[in-house]
Amino acid sequence: MRVILAAGSTATGLIDGLSAAGAAADVMKYTPAADAEILVYGRPTAAPVTPVSPTGCPTPAAITRAVREVVGFDVTVLDAGLAESTAAPTVSVGAEPGADIRAATAVSDATAIYDRAVTFGSSLPDDELLIGETIPGGTTTALGVMTALGEPLSVSSSLPENPLERKRTVVSSGLESSDLEPGACAGEPVAAIEDVGDPVQAAVAGVAAGALEADIDVTLGGGTQLVAAAAILRHAGIDDPLSLATTAFVADDPAVDLAEAADRFNLEVTVTDPGFDRADHVAMTRYCAGEAKEGVAMGGALSLVPDGSFATVRGRIETVCERLGIEDESETTHQDERPISEEVGDES
Repeated sequence: MRVILAAGSTATGLIDGLSAAGAAADVMKYTPAADAEILVYGRPTAAPVTPVSPTGCPTPAAITRAVREVVGFDVTVLDAGLAESTAAPTVSVGAEPGADIRAATAVSDATAIYDRAVTFGSSLPDDELLIGETIPGGTTTALGVMTALGEPLSVSSSLPENPLERKRTVVSSGLESSDLEPGACAGEPVAAIEDVGDPVQAAVAGVAAGALEADIDVTLGGGTQLVAAAAILRHAGIDDPLSLATTAFVADDPAVDLAEAADRFNLEVTVTDPGFDRADHVAMTRYCAGEAKEGVAMGGALSLVPDGSFATVRGRIETVCERLGIEDESETTHQDERPISEEVGDES
């Protein structure tokens, strides 16, 4: 199994009210780079911060890394518009960071990114791919793309209380700036990305499209950002079998309707409960409290854990968090640690 992590940036993530308390632009820009390094190396190596919320909830990268240390899988990181470079080895799809979706154009090179990603995906030698993402601002851009496509689905959040109305306001402004009505991009998903999306969406959808064309089994590992990727693929006329693997934290979010998503986009959905309620470490209790929920292919990685091995994974999560300097007391969170953005990872 190969995990593809598309890592990128969008100025949408810097909009007030879309980020967890304390998130700052000069720190948030390092989050995708740090996530990639954690997944590849087990800790940040060049990024100056470890993404951690003020309450001690770690980035989903810590969970995905812990699963990797238990079950093992290959990782390829796509530079899908990183604002800051990462020390993790990357494959470039020629993407620049996305603009604020309230601008007239959010991703000026969406078509080129998608086409390069299709070529990359079709060239892979693997039988199975699991595709995930990390991009601050991603659930708002997911809502933007689904609205432009005319898909009446909502998005989740890394916060216990989802600022959906704020996201909808931002999306409405983005549609207005692009002179679009909801549903105006139906059947034209790359145009939706260009107007109100982000570069990671073009990369994820392109890799998936290329891989499916090459008869590779594709699983989208994540929550509502990956649901948006499925919408992009279906609106592009791609009807190959497609799977979504996510967490119980997303499935339990009242804003999310996975059954409707599965029906609309012909998805085989796998929901994994990692049993974090059986642990008392802050890294897991904060997920149970509604933080983070998804991102960095966390749901997809957890779906690879054999029955009976989740206790081992939970123990390894504690080990990874200790390595990252994430202590089991929220008050010890260092001030230079980057709070998980309201838009970090899928449900961020």
